[in-house]
Amino acid sequence: MLRTIGRRLLLLIPTLFGLTVLLFFWVRALPGGPAAALLGERATPEAIERINEAYGFNRPLPEQYITWLGRLLQGDFGNSIETRRPVLEEFANRFPATVELAVMALILAVGIGIPLGYWAARNHGRLLDHLSVTGSLIGITIPVFFLAFMLKWVFAVQLGWLPSTGRQSRGVDATHATNFYVLDGILTGELDAALNAIVHLLLPAIALATIPLAIIVRITRASVLEVVNADYVRTGRAKGVSKQVIRNRFVLRNAMLPVVTTIGLQAGLLISGAVLTETVFAFPGIGAFLADAIFARDFPVLQGFVLFIAVSYALINLLVDISYSFIDPRVRIQ
Repeated sequence: MLRTIGRRLLLLIPTLFGLTVLLFFWVRALPGGPAAALLGERATPEAIERINEAYGFNRPLPEQYITWLGRLLQGDFGNSIETRRPVLEEFANRFPATVELAVMALILAVGIGIPLGYWAARNHGRLLDHLSVTGSLIGITIPVFFLAFMLKWVFAVQLGWLPSTGRQSRGVDATHATNFYVLDGILTGELDAALNAIVHLLLPAIALATIPLAIIVRITRASVLEVVNADYVRTGRAKGVSKQVIRNRFVLRNAMLPVVTTIGLQAGLLISGAVLTETVFAFPGIGAFLADAIFARDFPVLQGFVLFIAVSYALINLLVDISYSFIDPRVRIQ
């Protein structure tokens, strides 16, 4: 297992190197430039030249890439053109909110999706099965931003049950040691602050979890239906194995491999796809910051964000592969 993990980590090196090449030249190929986007109506040729000279954008692209890669290997992602602050510092302030939102959405999607998909398969052809299939189709087809607006209008504006913006209510006395508000509240014993942060996460997390939830329901349902009709399940029933053992060890465990793969893919998508949800709920994560960076052609921010998502995907896929060996002993033997 350790050798497998080591090989996968080594494979990350050429993968990330190739990504840096594609990313660097793709970002530089975007129409316009950071200087013109930053200056706006004040974009005179002299001003553009000064900014290009200050940031080295007027040098040959291969030279810019080598310089950028050298800094990257030293942990220097550069400074944001918009805020003039280090990119890592900006991410450290904003990414905890996005990660917290993505984790909450994943908990909702997995906690509801797997049981619902399982019971839909157990009641195949019945009302519950039809309702779950119809609901999953609706969940996939509704745009996230539209659902976010509807949830905000109903539960925050009309009913007033849940907050519509921010991560915590004003006036909440909380210690933010790690900038993960829920975790900080638990570690410091400020449970009221942690609960307040969870309440603020509910609406955006529900909106963000809708599509992963629908996909997990459908994958779980299809996987369980396939396993239920397998020969070893029928053999277990014929030998008098208890229903609980058949359900937990024969059906659920063997049906989890494609579900775990789907969860891993959706976890990466949640982190990268939280931009629209954060914008609707004015959630102070990476979403608004990234949107501003796109319009401003803020190269260091765009490059740092894509690299972070790539590394996140790679690590999540590694965890998924490791989990296979615990779910299916045949994988561990191989």
